[in-house]
Amino acid sequence: MAWINLAPVGEATGRLRAEFEAAMARAGRVWQIVKVQSSNPPALKQSLALYSAVMMGPSPLTRAQREMLAVVVSRANDCHY
Repeated sequence: MAWINLAPVGEATGRLRAEFEAAMARAGRVWQIVKVQSSNPPALKQSLALYSAVMMGPSPLTRAQREMLAVVVSRANDCHY
């Protein structure tokens, strides 16, 4: 089984600390999906930018509809998070 080393939130420094602090400001916590990407802070930053553009950018779909689609796709992919 593959294993991904996760950076502890309290031990993060530099770019990663900035991303973790931004995550805390957005959601009040650092979600596991953010921690999984902790080994590559530049990629993490771009991943979060993509998420923000898709979920909060201009769209004919409401935010609730976008969230619903994300849940349906995650369930179809048997993704539990």
